[in-house]
Amino acid sequence: MQNSRRAIWIYGFTLFSLFFGAGNLILPPQLGLNAGTSWWLVVIGFCLSAVLVPLLGIIAHAQLQGGLMNFGLPISKRFSFIFSFLIYAVALTLPAPRTAAVTHEMAILPYWELPAWISGTIYFSAVFVVSVNRSKISGFLGKWLSPLLLLILFFLIFNLIFQLPYEAGPPKLQFPFAESILEGYQTFDAIGAVVAGGVILISMRLDFPDQSPKSRFKLVLGAGWIAGLALTILYTGLIYGGTLMQGQGFENLTRTDFLLRMGELALGPKGVYVLSLLFALACFTTAVGIVTGTADFISGLFGDSELAYRIAAFLGALVGVLMGQFSVADIIQIALPVLQLVYPVTIVLIVLNAFPLGWISTLVFRLVVTVTLICSLPEFFQALGIDNQRIPGWEWVPFEQHGLGWIVPSFGSIILLQVGQKIWSKHN
Repeated sequence: MQNSRRAIWIYGFTLFSLFFGAGNLILPPQLGLNAGTSWWLVVIGFCLSAVLVPLLGIIAHAQLQGGLMNFGLPISKRFSFIFSFLIYAVALTLPAPRTAAVTHEMAILPYWELPAWISGTIYFSAVFVVSVNRSKISGFLGKWLSPLLLLILFFLIFNLIFQLPYEAGPPKLQFPFAESILEGYQTFDAIGAVVAGGVILISMRLDFPDQSPKSRFKLVLGAGWIAGLALTILYTGLIYGGTLMQGQGFENLTRTDFLLRMGELALGPKGVYVLSLLFALACFTTAVGIVTGTADFISGLFGDSELAYRIAAFLGALVGVLMGQFSVADIIQIALPVLQLVYPVTIVLIVLNAFPLGWISTLVFRLVVTVTLICSLPEFFQALGIDNQRIPGWEWVPFEQHGLGWIVPSFGSIILLQVGQKIWSKHN
């Protein structure tokens, strides 16, 4: 029992470190800066998309006991492959390189004038080395790095709360709740959940080859709750800390510069060096999770070939170096249209798979995902700057003006289709 509890905490911290990367660091503070007196509403919205959805993703993984391919299998093998390929392609080309860009801007540029391609090459070379030695990942991340990162972040938040007065002004966000949900998209944590969950499951099989599926389910579930709780506390603290920074003259800084100034104010000029290093390590673990998950997927297509795994890990690291030459702001801008199309489908698949196995039928899976894809297109076209591609009457859909018009049709169709099918089955 004691070993089981210890394993839950280690994997919980490991999962937290795989989630907690670039977007998780740079987005909440500036969101809090613009939230003003509505900071609590922003916390709720941000945690809905950046904590609840990823937690449901881990619950789904615990039930499926498989990788990302399992999420789309109820629809078809072809859809599952295309969806999985797209998710890994997005993960490799956007969130993974962003971790390198944040590391360069926060931990390199303030101290050394090193070109981005050099720091990116060193960064992803280390990612590759750790990825091909995956058996040591959970021990290093769960036992040492994550607890240390949490302690430093809690200390930063504690200092800010007791050092700065609460003088929040009116919110600068027009729709704080909706905008914070969309900002939560930029953490990529829904995608992180379907990728990192598979990494955790495979690591568990390597560490505990004789473990039963039931024990593995409990272990994954417990680890998910620990990671979710840690993320919630940190997001709340970082958003509130950003709110306290109002009136300090930091309103026009970039996200990374603002976070550095926030750390300097809380920890002092020397403390910010330690903070920069830990943030770089936090970003690094996320990149490791993405590259490892992608390599697992490619390896699975070739009969779990070790050679395929190593080649895929190398190519993933190479893509990270190339895309990491863009700035953090550029990567966030590039990501928006992609997220408007991919994220809703990912969220819906997570929710459908989080239900008890067999409770949602194949027909419901197919129809709900189709509805979600169709209803995501207007926001996708708008993010691309194509405003004339509108569904007739779309302006009447709830939350459409906030870029979340897919929510009511998608989740409404889950309820209507599931209830309708139960009634049909009962009377036939």
